[in-house]
Amino acid sequence: MTTMTDTAAAEFKMPDVGEGLTEAEILKWYVAVGDTVTDGQVVCEVETAKAAVELPIPFNGVVAELRFPEGTTVDVGQVIITVDVGGGAPAAQAEQSAPAEEDAPAGRQPVLVGYGVAESSTKRRARKVGSADAAVATPETGVVPPRPAERDNGPQQGGAQREMLNGHGGERPLAKPPVRKLAKDLGVDLATVTPSGPDGIITREDVHAAVAPAPVAAPEPQVIEAPAPAPVVSGDARETRIPVKGVRKATAQAMVTSAFTAPHVTEFVTVDVTRTMKLVEELKQDRAFEGLRVNPLLLISKALLVAIRRNPDVNAAWDDANQEIVQKHYVNLGIAAATPRGLIVPNIKDAHAKTLPELAGSLGELVSTARAGKTSPGDMQGGTVTITNVGVFGIDTGTPILNPGESAILAVGAIKLQPWVHKGKVKPRQVTTLALSFDHRLVDGELGSKVLADVAAVLERPKRLLTWA
Repeated sequence: MTTMTDTAAAEFKMPDVGEGLTEAEILKWYVAVGDTVTDGQVVCEVETAKAAVELPIPFNGVVAELRFPEGTTVDVGQVIITVDVGGGAPAAQAEQSAPAEEDAPAGRQPVLVGYGVAESSTKRRARKVGSADAAVATPETGVVPPRPAERDNGPQQGGAQREMLNGHGGERPLAKPPVRKLAKDLGVDLATVTPSGPDGIITREDVHAAVAPAPVAAPEPQVIEAPAPAPVVSGDARETRIPVKGVRKATAQAMVTSAFTAPHVTEFVTVDVTRTMKLVEELKQDRAFEGLRVNPLLLISKALLVAIRRNPDVNAAWDDANQEIVQKHYVNLGIAAATPRGLIVPNIKDAHAKTLPELAGSLGELVSTARAGKTSPGDMQGGTVTITNVGVFGIDTGTPILNPGESAILAVGAIKLQPWVHKGKVKPRQVTTLALSFDHRLVDGELGSKVLADVAAVLERPKRLLTWA
């Protein structure tokens, strides 16, 4: 990770955080030029397409330069900070922190997390912000604005990017994994596709163009003189452009992939949850839940876990490559969480095996971590089913989109007092509407209906948590 020079300066590069990602945005610097740093000290926080991650530096010394200001998106492998290790700390300290680089063959670059290496044989795409001439934050001047013009960056160490695009170091057509999957689904040989992306990267549009039918000659259209368009008022008062990056960009891509890959079916049921709401209040007074967050989501989560236990076939995944249905004998329960950085879906590992107090503790920790922006990439991997609580926004119901790779998602609407027929009389009762979306390749209408009906039955009469367990 470090590069030693004659002046005993060590370079710390943007690492691959173990997710195969190619870039990350610098959210916050925790150090400034002139600060002393020690091995293992967190120097900055970055946001990848998965989550915010804090980066520790692997050597001792004094910060000599911050290469990029906060808010800059930097490719994996680019130097982000240099440290003088020849002053307060011997150079040997930095050299000891980087044995992998000394032993690595030429053209290969170590990464921080995963401790692997990646080939470095590609050009980094030009950026308007974040080049080597970009702004540098210093204690005296703060952040200097980056140069507005692009420049030719020349050969760079962008091995992780090529690894991501190529899948290996061979001369295969350059394309990201979602584009490769699209090409496979459409039966397109990427070797026959003409790339239009930067550095010869094949885009989704290139793949679609390869299978589009040849245009049919149409008669010359009649030219009709249209009135002159009204003048366009420009300026910040009319519109605001927000760059789509990080978690928001990843979420958008995932939702498009899910919506156009898995055939969605959504079913609805409205249920009287008065007894469940009473049980929530009773559990709050129970010593077993002291210090734990007890709310309706806890019992809704348990109700879904019971329904999955009674209908295990719903807990599955579709393996497109092998054309197989993979049944899961565990439940990693995802909880959709709205954060300042966008929607994320961390999951509770092996939720099916947790007691109610354990589940309450896991839910509380998950929510607190998400709100603090500290959810790790690992917490968002491997989910099997998800709950999204749109009721907290006062919404009655919705048609949720599946989290990619999962079989079902349950949307919970607002719980409200409504007139309801109870024991032959119309009474005010606590009522909510549940919506279950599922992948129709995995779950047919009968199975999906049984799961949703079981969730509703448990919430209507929560004693079924005991009798059905």
